[in-house]
Amino acid sequence: MMNRFYYVLSWICLLAYQSCVFSTDLSADIETDYNYLDSLFKHFHSNPELSFVEYKTSARLAEELRRAGAVVTEQVGGTGVVGILENGPGPTVLVRADMDALPLEEKSGLAYASRVTQTDIDGKKFPVMHACGHDVNMTSLVGFARQIQKRRDDWSGTLVLIGQPAEERLGGARKMIEDGLYERFPRPDYALALHVASLMEAGKLRLEPGITYSSSDSIDIIVPGVGAHGAAPQLGKDPVVIASQIVMALQTIVAREVSPFDPAVVTVGSFHSGTKHNIISDQAKLQLTVRSNDAEVRDKLLAAIKRIAENIGRVAGLPEDNLPLVTPPLASTPPTMNDPVLVKRLSGVFEQSFGEDVMVRRPRIGMGAEDFAYFLNVDPPVPGAYFSVGGTTREAFLEAQEKGERIAGHHSPLFKIHPKSSITRGVHAMTVAVLELMGGD
Repeated sequence: MMNRFYYVLSWICLLAYQSCVFSTDLSADIETDYNYLDSLFKHFHSNPELSFVEYKTSARLAEELRRAGAVVTEQVGGTGVVGILENGPGPTVLVRADMDALPLEEKSGLAYASRVTQTDIDGKKFPVMHACGHDVNMTSLVGFARQIQKRRDDWSGTLVLIGQPAEERLGGARKMIEDGLYERFPRPDYALALHVASLMEAGKLRLEPGITYSSSDSIDIIVPGVGAHGAAPQLGKDPVVIASQIVMALQTIVAREVSPFDPAVVTVGSFHSGTKHNIISDQAKLQLTVRSNDAEVRDKLLAAIKRIAENIGRVAGLPEDNLPLVTPPLASTPPTMNDPVLVKRLSGVFEQSFGEDVMVRRPRIGMGAEDFAYFLNVDPPVPGAYFSVGGTTREAFLEAQEKGERIAGHHSPLFKIHPKSSITRGVHAMTVAVLELMGGD
């Protein structure tokens, strides 16, 4: 009995030793590779591109994946990139990074800050900035591909590496699916993605089961009116007044029609009408973002918006053939749901690799959306796990606290992260996650 005890103990110690050595080797390899990744990150950051026009970005990402040994196909769903790494029989795992930037002028003060301007798909010219961290996500994907290729003896199966366009417009993932992603390329057994988070401490990871990102719908409301002189309003129908009443009435949907136990948001982000002080225009335009966590609440919100807009038009005396027009959702995505079984499995690997204190347990901040859901919401569904990687050092948080300042969040012109700690942790986490899924028994 005692001999058997010592045998089991020795076996456990050997496994622990091998795990420690492997982890150390992986950390050292990532550290060694970081100079290359740092240069790549700064290139992506300094040369951002907008949704669906990520031409140079996708070409560079395709080049990097080829260098890492992948068979690459470009122009999938527009500017999408698909890299395939095959390594014998086994599961197929999709790993996705988003590529697009935002129409913002960068004010981060970084030496490698973007000074790029670009014309978007609607023909409008904007300053462009990676204000959401997709430069980190792409660099982490490349770093992961380079590390996993070095470890072909440790895994078996097929990797599908995705450079996805237009996440910021919530259209790129759907375009890739519609372009035959799961017919033209191996269909995944699992789908993974990471995203850097500036409001989370560097080195930390957040991976939760269930709802991870909310649904999102972008909606326009076109409010007609009858133009007139501002000094003779009785001769017209003022669309500004009608639209203002619509804005206020929309606030009652969440307050009075949705259960307080069901999260929901209806935000009017844009209100445009008129050209001059003394002219009553003949049209106003509202732009809304609508968020929810399940399909039933989403349907209720969209139906209520249409009902309110049309009926306020009737109250204002607009004819039936010229009521406010609510467009179908222009950009939308369902909620992103993490598979609970997969999350439990990968959380255990993260805790084993980095320590139990690495995992951040906290409620979501806001009702952000992500079109990663389109890779999961197919028939049959693909189990997915989407995790966050901390992007700001503890020292930066302490310094901001001492100054009474806040760390800039995503979509801010002041957005910046600490690239080394973000990228190295992202590469390490994705590598151990994939090895867990594809490493065999």
